[in-house]
Amino acid sequence: MNAPWKPGISGTRDPFAAFICDESSLDIVRGLAVNMGWPTEKCHKGGLRNAVQSLSVTASPNILLVDLSESGDPLNDINALAEVCEPGTVVIAMGQVNDVRLYRDLISSGLHDYLLKPVGPEQLRDTVMQAQAVLTAPKPGEVVADRTHIGVMVIGTRGGVGGSTVATSLAWQLSKYSGRMTALLDLDLHFGTGALTMDLEPGRGLTDAIDNPSRIDGLFIERAMIKANDKLSILSAEAPISAPLMTDGAAFFQLKEEFRHAFEATVVDLPRQMLIDYPHLVSDTNIAILVTELTLASARDAIRLLAWLKSNAPVARILVVANKVQPAALEITRADFETTIEHKIDFLIPADLKTAAQAAKLGQPFCEAGKSSKAGVVMKALTERCLGLADEEVVTEKDKGGAKKSLLGKFSDFRSLLPAKPAKAK
Repeated sequence: MNAPWKPGISGTRDPFAAFICDESSLDIVRGLAVNMGWPTEKCHKGGLRNAVQSLSVTASPNILLVDLSESGDPLNDINALAEVCEPGTVVIAMGQVNDVRLYRDLISSGLHDYLLKPVGPEQLRDTVMQAQAVLTAPKPGEVVADRTHIGVMVIGTRGGVGGSTVATSLAWQLSKYSGRMTALLDLDLHFGTGALTMDLEPGRGLTDAIDNPSRIDGLFIERAMIKANDKLSILSAEAPISAPLMTDGAAFFQLKEEFRHAFEATVVDLPRQMLIDYPHLVSDTNIAILVTELTLASARDAIRLLAWLKSNAPVARILVVANKVQPAALEITRADFETTIEHKIDFLIPADLKTAAQAAKLGQPFCEAGKSSKAGVVMKALTERCLGLADEEVVTEKDKGGAKKSLLGKFSDFRSLLPAKPAKAK
């Protein structure tokens, strides 16, 4: 179950198998099998338990249809099925329980779809055709070989400066306009807005990963992440406020490693407080975006964060982005701010309350709602800079005669990255 998806495995399996409880539904499934050119003997009488028993001793099909009508605990039974299913199997369930919460839980557990009985021939055919499309579509790991991986950390100097807005916009543009398979990892487990910004349910993938780091692999990533568009997947959470973050950080390293293999770009929305507990998170980050406002408090925290990044992420290319800038109401001028933090401001994003409100109403990233606005233009320029930095790294590696490397690098055991004591800034 926890083995990564293997390209080419579908050619050695049966194309379809079904385990159905009632005769009328079984007749419809057999009719579909005949129309698709699949053997009808793979359409079995019996529900989910029969499927588990059968698949524990035989190979899984490409598409598996199971009936949950006789299941007393569908969610746990589906997890039992997952233990005997080989990676790459697309599972469709049908049942008699009409419950939105059950549907969401089943989809979060990795099901392709859940159909409410009675199921008509056309509905069943459409669902199976969609499952076939999933099988034939390029998997996240099938990245373009001649592109370097882009790994970006986005850190806000203070809460409310718009770090999450920049992170979601950057991830959206990397996927939508540069055509890269992109992952957005929102590490604000309790109050993250990555999924909310795009009008999505966050699911339980991130909290499951933290609770069980050993489960993290290619298949887990494929099932746990939610799709924002054809090339953008999000991993986030809305953990209960009563549940404190209890982890040594192993899950975060494993997630980043899997993202490096499965995607062409990774954007991490990193709350600044996590730098205190997990400084090794940024140890090999190559692009760090520091989002700030032109205020006294932000200037103070920018100084501290820049010094921290210099010590803990020495290879990072740091970009300072001033957000929500209102020229008529500046607390600190740009020149004074740059002098204070001893670093230039790379991008200045003007305040645009109208676009922000429109984005929230439409359930879109800021950059998508304000494509033609001045702020949207700056967001696009920021994305282009990140792409340029990635290209520069490729050129540098080639000039040195070395092999082209990923921007996130090759991760080793995170414990080996924990220094005995923090290095001092030069």
